[in-house]
Amino acid sequence: MLAAELLSAFDQLEKEGSDTFLGAISEADLEAARVAYIGAKNGQLRSLQKQIPEVEKELKPEVGKRFNEVRESLKTSFDTAKKKLSQPVSTSSFFDVTLPGQRLRVGHRHPLTRTIEEVTDIMGRLGFARVEGPEVEDEWHNFDALNIPMEHPARDPLDNFFMQVSELTSRSNSKVPLMLRSQTSTVQIRTMEQSDPPIRMIAVGRCYRPDTVDATHSFMFHQMEGLMVDTDVTMSKLKTVLRLFATAYLGHDVRIRFRPSFFPFTEPSVEVDMSWGKDGKQWMELGGAGMVDPHVLKSVGYDPDQYSGFAFGLGIERLAMRRYGIDDIRLFYANDQRFLCQF
Repeated sequence: MLAAELLSAFDQLEKEGSDTFLGAISEADLEAARVAYIGAKNGQLRSLQKQIPEVEKELKPEVGKRFNEVRESLKTSFDTAKKKLSQPVSTSSFFDVTLPGQRLRVGHRHPLTRTIEEVTDIMGRLGFARVEGPEVEDEWHNFDALNIPMEHPARDPLDNFFMQVSELTSRSNSKVPLMLRSQTSTVQIRTMEQSDPPIRMIAVGRCYRPDTVDATHSFMFHQMEGLMVDTDVTMSKLKTVLRLFATAYLGHDVRIRFRPSFFPFTEPSVEVDMSWGKDGKQWMELGGAGMVDPHVLKSVGYDPDQYSGFAFGLGIERLAMRRYGIDDIRLFYANDQRFLCQF
């Protein structure tokens, strides 16, 4: 073999070997490269060394010297690569530990959820326990037991969400149509059916009515129903409870007024209004209330001569609107992050 060819092979082997050693990404890759290039038995450098005796006699010293240089260069590259892989990876080159961390986006409770939790806590401190009831109801619990006669406009199919299913009830021993409850008063009836007086309960949940959607009305809304039944329940106690609740939730500056009204399930009945607007001179209906009608007490087996009670139903959305200064009920259901992230 000519000396020039062997010297050129040494140069190429030196470059390829060094690049391979320094580019290894694991110790296993580095070891495989060492065996391939500078292995004592079958390495490429060893193969070139075996060809040195064939070089012209006068050029052998030069070729031998170049062989030693390449061998030392490859060993140096191997040692450098091995040292680099044995050291822990440093992140200082691309991560500054003195910089503030990235703030994680934390979810928020929906304002209606917060309102429900707060009103439940307030009423709990007043001695009222929260109970649950089904959203799919029959007409007896939604109307009949609440003293709402068949001809009452509240029973109009156009003012309710009736379902295309029916349920067999033990009360009538026949199938009756089901509906989405239009009020949480149904939970009052179910509670009185299952419990004896005294009773202090609230029911908070969704109600459904086919109302025209606007800034203060929706076809689905939340209501807090309250009921107290005992031997000495009076209208003054009802007004006291509502005033205490309004002050605790809306603040001492809120004004509450009671207007005479009529509901089939209470007698006497009142509309409950709260002050509204920036100047507090406007009024918004908060809900209805009154003394439980004797016919309602009879429908659940209570003696109206022995027991009396009061009931009220307040709109959760309107409480939240008053508390947080929201002027459109539709914002609660728009899923707008710009609105929800404020709470």
